[in-house]
Amino acid sequence: MEPRRYALITGASSGIGSAIAALLSQSRPLILHGRDLNRLNDTRNRCVDPDQHMLWPMDLADLDRIQVSLRELLSKQRLNIDCFIHCAGALKILPMRQMELAMGREIMSVNFLSAAEIIRLLLKKNVNNHQLHNIVFVSSTASNFGAKGFNYYCASKGALDSLMRALAVELAPEIRVNSVLPGGVRTNMTESMFKDPQLEARFGADYLLGPGKPSDIADAVEFLVSEKARWVTGQQLVVDGGRTVNITG
Repeated sequence: MEPRRYALITGASSGIGSAIAALLSQSRPLILHGRDLNRLNDTRNRCVDPDQHMLWPMDLADLDRIQVSLRELLSKQRLNIDCFIHCAGALKILPMRQMELAMGREIMSVNFLSAAEIIRLLLKKNVNNHQLHNIVFVSSTASNFGAKGFNYYCASKGALDSLMRALAVELAPEIRVNSVLPGGVRTNMTESMFKDPQLEARFGADYLLGPGKPSDIADAVEFLVSEKARWVTGQQLVVDGGRTVNITG
């Protein structure tokens, strides 16, 4: 019996990752990753045909355990992964002088290094049988711009998009690699920002189409992993309501 092919979504327990899972579950079985098993189960229950989806509870900051844990899941359940969507993210907004090494290490590990570790494993023939065909990183417009207090976050997303371009060249034509760059999307991770009246007013002025929803990003990811994007690789797809083209004021 041939292993069944799945799409792996990291950071699927909430926000954008959960929205991506709900959308893609309409067409394929999923491996849903997150740190909180209860929240992962909530996401699975919102998916189409919940019983066909697997859970992978794992803290991506623990880089040394990622490959061992994922390899065990794939072997035990006889799974292959044909699509990898990296949506897991860590954010700490602090001036650089207040950042500690442990904080920076966690952000870089979760946002960037964990994705590289997962891909390294999935490229091994004896693990994934050459089944990987699509990689999408959920990055950020912070990859290309700066913001006060977003030092390590910007650096991690910039590294992620640089990896995307390098892998698009290295892995073509068998594997397509792209990034989606969201602007301001209202999620649990960003909710505190939206509670600031001044910041909320700025969002209204700067975002030509208003703040985004997780479903806006999920739609972009669905496009990139579909055959409709068969001739797209190595690209940053900006989905930000027009924020980065607005130089008014």
